[in-house]
Amino acid sequence: MSAAPDPRLILREDELDAGLELLFLAEAALWSAVDAGLAAEDAGLGRSHWRALFLLRRRPGVGVQELAGLTSLSKQAASRILVDLAAKGLIEKTAADVDGRRRSAALTGKGQAFEAAITERLRSQIGRAYRAAGLEGVAGSRRILAALAGGRTRSASGGLK
Repeated sequence: MSAAPDPRLILREDELDAGLELLFLAEAALWSAVDAGLAAEDAGLGRSHWRALFLLRRRPGVGVQELAGLTSLSKQAASRILVDLAAKGLIEKTAADVDGRRRSAALTGKGQAFEAAITERLRSQIGRAYRAAGLEGVAGSRRILAALAGGRTRSASGGLK
């Protein structure tokens, strides 16, 4: 349920640009933590690989098409990421019961450990930011991020909206 817009909210270009700048800077800080984690793990994988592992942990059974939709990667790129992860033993692919052509992926134990090592770095950053923002700031930031994510967010039933 979304709240009615506040009529006092006047969004000037400079305020919107300041918000975009903060998003870009926050993104750079988060990716820096991911890059450091990937370098420490020394598995020869990149950001898209970690992002796929993270999403597979959060949404088990995602296949190529869903991964492409969540990440804005092409289906070919999403497929390549899953092939790379399977070759490293980080995921297992299984055929769906109804449509054998659809292959979903799930993390292996090794994949769970790899993903967790990198994600913990990000949790620390997000935790510090949440504590600095307070309860209202956390709720507000989640509403903003959910609005920006659009249809990629989960519905109340746990699926995509």
